[in-house]
Parts: sequence; C-alpha cells; structure tokens
Amino acid sequence: MLAYGVNVLKELDKKRIKKVMTSRKEIIDYCKNNKLKYEYVDNHTLNKLSKENHQGVIIDIYDYEYYSLEDVSGSFVVMLDHLEDPHNFGAIIRTCAAAGVTSIIIPKDRSVKVTDVVIKTSVGTINYVKIIMVNNLVDAIKRLKKLGYFIYSADMHGDNYRTIDYSGKRVLVIGNEGKGISSLVKENSDFLVTIPINEKVESLNASVAAGILIYQMENADE
Repeated sequence: MLAYGVNVLKELDKKRIKKVMTSRKEIIDYCKNNKLKYEYVDNHTLNKLSKENHQGVIIDIYDYEYYSLEDVSGSFVVMLDHLEDPHNFGAIIRTCAAAGVTSIIIPKDRSVKVTDVVIKTSVGTINYVKIIMVNNLVDAIKRLKKLGYFIYSADMHGDNYRTIDYSGKRVLVIGNEGKGISSLVKENSDFLVTIPINEKVESLNASVAAGILIYQMENADE
C-alpha cells in the first residue's frame, strides 16, 4: 500500500514503513535520522506513482492489520455502519484520535476499508486508533452490550443529542452516507440521537455529524 505526504510520514508508525520515496533533501535527512529505507527520486517518478498531492513524499507501507472485537478498549467506542467514503472515514479517524477515542468498529463487507486515501485524510493519526473489523455489526453490538456498553445510533428521527445522558460505557453508531443506520442496527440500539438542523438543509456530512456527536459524548464523563 502507498501513502503520501510529509505529515503522514511523520505520524506513521515507523515499523509499518517499507520504504520512503522522495524528491526532498530534508526528507532524506529525516529518513536517515529515523533509520528508514529511502530512495531519492524526481517528482516525475512520484507523479506516475500517485495522482494525489504527495508533497514530494510517497511511502510504501505494509497493509493495515485490523484488530478484532476482543481488542476493543476505552469507555467510548465508535462504530461505522457501512460507511463508503474514504474521506469521511479518514476524517472520523482523525476526530477520534483528537478526542481520545481508541476503537473504531467497521463491518467486513460492503464498507470502506483502510486505504491510502483514508491514511492521507487521517493525516497519519490512524496510528492512535484501533480499526476493528467484524463479520456482523449486530452480533458485535450484542457482545458489546454484554460488556456493559449502551448503543447510541445517529438517526434523523431520534432525540435531540443535547438532551441525552451519555454517562457510562457507550458506542456511537454512524450510518451510511445515503441510507443511514440499517434497520437491524437501529432495532438493537438503546437510543437514537439526532442533531437538529435548519429545515432547508437535508442532512449533515457523516464526518461532520460524527465530529459533533463524538465531542458531545466524549465529555460525558467530565
């Protein structure tokens, strides 16, 4: 897998890096100081490898190794119900890392995975969050409930998110960009929460809604 960008290079776990390809002399010094394998190439070569804004740095990294549900940690967990947009995924990872959320759960099928775009959008903060892949979200929810977690799903027809008590162990579920929360996940949720918006606006972007709710719920223990 290829990742790219100066900030991504500096945030990535050095153990995940196979080789750095760069056209920038200062990055070569960085690689030497961090004992990273590197190759000095021109921008034409980098442009052929990636059409993205690589900033003169492309990193060849090992494919992401997903965690299992047994690895879940923290009193606050985020679950993504078949999210599809890698930019939304990367932005949510970055928000989770900033807020101190350490576990994100995604389904194995029909869902965005960890890609170069996700890593770039997260600006390398994926290092601070466990991406947990499960075969079935409803089964995962039932197991989390047995561990004492309450399930809060973002939905257009829920209760105002400001009026809900989020104390205790909790899971925030963010739905698919177009379809929202799936019916079975909704049926197995303890609460449905909504962000009131102007009636002229159809809905919020998934990562924006996630950001609002994550910070509201993260402050519940304070």
